[in-house]
Amino acid sequence: MIVAGCDVGSLTAKAVIMQNNEIMSSAVALAKQSPEESAREVMDMAIKAAGLSMKDLACCVGTGYGRKHISFVNSIESEIACHARGAVWQAPTVRTVIDIGGQDAKAISVDGSGAVIRFIYNDKCASGTGRFLEVIADALEVRLDDLGDISKKSTKKITLSNQCVVFAETEIISLVNDGAEIPDIIHALHNAVANRAAALAKSIAVGGDVVMTGGVARNTGMFESLKNAMGVNLIMVKNPQINGAIGAAIMAEDSLRTGERDAAHRKEEVPAN
Repeated sequence: MIVAGCDVGSLTAKAVIMQNNEIMSSAVALAKQSPEESAREVMDMAIKAAGLSMKDLACCVGTGYGRKHISFVNSIESEIACHARGAVWQAPTVRTVIDIGGQDAKAISVDGSGAVIRFIYNDKCASGTGRFLEVIADALEVRLDDLGDISKKSTKKITLSNQCVVFAETEIISLVNDGAEIPDIIHALHNAVANRAAALAKSIAVGGDVVMTGGVARNTGMFESLKNAMGVNLIMVKNPQINGAIGAAIMAEDSLRTGERDAAHRKEEVPAN
């Protein structure tokens, strides 16, 4: 039984092919203007890597911001549900999931099966998201993938006073002009994002081990800042960026097992107040 999960986000598209609860292949691609085009490109990449064709898939589940615009999936699931299932599959002791995506941040409380107990998210402000890091990296003329390594060279603590992306960018340019070191600025940036994510998580009563998912989790400097901000056992999973796609593939497998392959799209979760 071969299944797939396709997660189309605002910045990247991810796909995972699984068989018998094991990952056969995965792929990540920059998102295009069309969610359908993004989904097809990344699925083609994953299928080719597995040596398969679309007709070999028993079921495919879509998730992410672009999920409702993917024509080839059998069903769709919310990002919340998929990140919860994917996180517990990767780290069974996890009970809290922090997902920092391209345009929002989510905190999810889960049980041992990966079912969502409670969640909250912030999609009103970019300051606690991957987009914030991207904007500042551009302003500093630093590659996004290099932020983690550069921040580890920080020797002086700096605190950013502005949380708004526009004002923070202006503040950072002023810091550079005043002679502040780039590693110190980047470390301050990580701390600012981490503090917002930690505050979000506290509103759902953090419990058990915590995992950070999403592409931002690959940034080791960001990971350490979040770990310090939360003061908990933060787990580094092997595949944080494709976690949502993993969860979608697992739910595709579940769908086949329970005979729900052709079920109507599930009702979306309602966030906690």
